[in-house]
Amino acid sequence: MQRRDFLKASALPLFSASVLPSARAAQVIELPMYYPVAVGGPIAKILDGYAEQFHKANPDVVVKPIYTGSYQDTITKTLTALRSGGGSAPKMAVALAVDVFTLFDQGVLVSAEDLAGGDKGWLKSFYPAFLANSQVAGKTWSVPFQRSTPVLYWNKAAFKAVGLNPDKAPENWDEMRDMARRLTKLHNPVSPTDWGLQIPTSGFPYWLFQGLSIENGQARLASPDGKTTYFDAPETIGALDYLVKLSRTDKVMPEGIINWGTTPQDFFQHRCAMMWTTTGNLTNVKANAKFDFGVAMLPQHKRRGAPTGGGNLYVFNNTTEAERAAALRFIRWVTSPEMAADWGIQTGYVATSPAAWETPRLKEYVAGFPQAAVARDQLKYAEPELSTHDNQRVTKVFNDGLEAAITAQKTPAAALKEAQATAEGILRRYRNS
Repeated sequence: MQRRDFLKASALPLFSASVLPSARAAQVIELPMYYPVAVGGPIAKILDGYAEQFHKANPDVVVKPIYTGSYQDTITKTLTALRSGGGSAPKMAVALAVDVFTLFDQGVLVSAEDLAGGDKGWLKSFYPAFLANSQVAGKTWSVPFQRSTPVLYWNKAAFKAVGLNPDKAPENWDEMRDMARRLTKLHNPVSPTDWGLQIPTSGFPYWLFQGLSIENGQARLASPDGKTTYFDAPETIGALDYLVKLSRTDKVMPEGIINWGTTPQDFFQHRCAMMWTTTGNLTNVKANAKFDFGVAMLPQHKRRGAPTGGGNLYVFNNTTEAERAAALRFIRWVTSPEMAADWGIQTGYVATSPAAWETPRLKEYVAGFPQAAVARDQLKYAEPELSTHDNQRVTKVFNDGLEAAITAQKTPAAALKEAQATAEGILRRYRNS
């Protein structure tokens, strides 16, 4: 961002002492904000534009996006910078909603209630499903921003080629498996796709897997207080057994780990007919799929359901009162109905408040592209994403267990029982505190 005007204004020695007080009064507040740019798409360009637009309307505040890599990179860099202190430390960050326990335990956050002076009406404007991962010890510690749920995408042309209704997605697990079999070239030589289905299992396999566990009756993988996990619940084990059988027994997905990052390309290039991925990929799919595609809620089993996901806005307690007031001004602006609608249209993330969906622009967008509303409609069935104290360690334990079962190193039951025992050991000190 160009800041020539500010640099000129900072040349105080050129002015007489009599004008120093007014120069100080006009001092610009800078808010460095760490941001996980590795979420896909032209996000950095959009966010830079937002920062510039906000500054034009608020000349006394400069929001400085600092792009920090993946979500995991962002939380690591944030904590490192806050511990070291100094002027380079962020005042705000967009980090995963599930990082709330990690940041809360480090004592680095300012609550949204404290920022807003107790204005709970503002916080209630967001979808409750998106606030569930934001709350610890009776307060809200982050504000929903780029939020998502996983959804199912399907290639309508591939469906039509094998005699399936191109306008009908699978409603349940049995239908998804049976449709995927017809769409897999191994079982059906006329199929235009190599595989009927891909559910990515690399990077953070727990998230898409949680869709299966919710649908199998295990609504949460951890307790609301983040101190207990349910990795070895019968419903969780049953969900993993179904996932493993899709590739190993039913042979409708590739065996082994399915890459998160390349799955959309596989979809575009007819290597799979259906995929599970984030609604945050919606704009990418719309731009790059050279065929008609559909978007549907995840198929149900015992119930319908999906985890929420994505990032929230956090404000850190290394801020002054003036910086906190400026941060609140920016957060309320960027999450306003109009801006949330714009963000959703440009990125595919779910606009985070009902009011955003009532804006003329988003209503017009949905009228012409109804796939955009699927994730919103799925929120009524959504459950909070896995989040615990010491979240990165606990999540890695669970991911390792999933990987052990997916790669046939262990049975689903053995892998998840071991993961549960390890997680209990990590979380014991929080339960005893």
